Amino acid sequence: MTLLPAAVEPEWFSTWFDSPYYHLLYHDRNQAEAQAFLDALLRHLHPRPQARLLDFACGKGRHSIFLSAQGYDVTGIDLSAKSIAAARQHAHEHLHFAVHDMREPLPFGPFDFIVNLFTSFGYFEHESENVLALRNATAALQPGGKLVIDFLNTERTVRELVTHEQKMVDGITFHLHRHLDRGFIVKEIDFRTPDGQQLHFEERVRALSRERFEEYFLLAGLRLVEVLGDYHLRPYDEATSPRMIFILKK
Repeated sequence: MTLLPAAVEPEWFSTWFDSPYYHLLYHDRNQAEAQAFLDALLRHLHPRPQARLLDFACGKGRHSIFLSAQGYDVTGIDLSAKSIAAARQHAHEHLHFAVHDMREPLPFGPFDFIVNLFTSFGYFEHESENVLALRNATAALQPGGKLVIDFLNTERTVRELVTHEQKMVDGITFHLHRHLDRGFIVKEIDFRTPDGQQLHFEERVRALSRERFEEYFLLAGLRLVEVLGDYHLRPYDEATSPRMIFILKK
């Protein structure tokens, strides 16, 4: 008798990010705020003209497209094939997209700057996978190149966690429940589709402290240059800042 291997449950992000309901729930993300942040970041980092940039977990490419429009050579990678298919509609000679798992070595580079924006990190079940992703980013940087990681301010987020929320979008009522589970900030998402299906998804982001990030950076061979606390690039304050934006150098 041959025993079949147990089915491996897909990682949450591989199903949720490919769902049309993910994009529906977050359709109202503030594009003006995102572009203002990127403008401020470019002024702060002042890449040389035609610098090579990597958007590390680019989604449908909205930030890659903006960065390319500023004159840089940009590559965007993401695990979601559907998101990359949408992003590729905007591709051109200096804007490229590829389906890629950040836990795998990057087949292209080197880059002058790598950006990982809007909490696109800390999704993996094992912390060693987070370090592996950072090591792959480091390997893809030019010597002296910089990596930017924009993450939520975990201390403040946990302290102010809104446990229950309801959001209606295009006639669909999304029921959101947030809680902590084994070191992760979890958002459970329940809703009924127009054809009557009851669906459940969840988001899991590891509740990483600044100190834990600094351990990761040491293991990945990155030097921490500064920590910023918001999209206006004010200094980070653990008690009040909404974000932890790490500027790192290879």
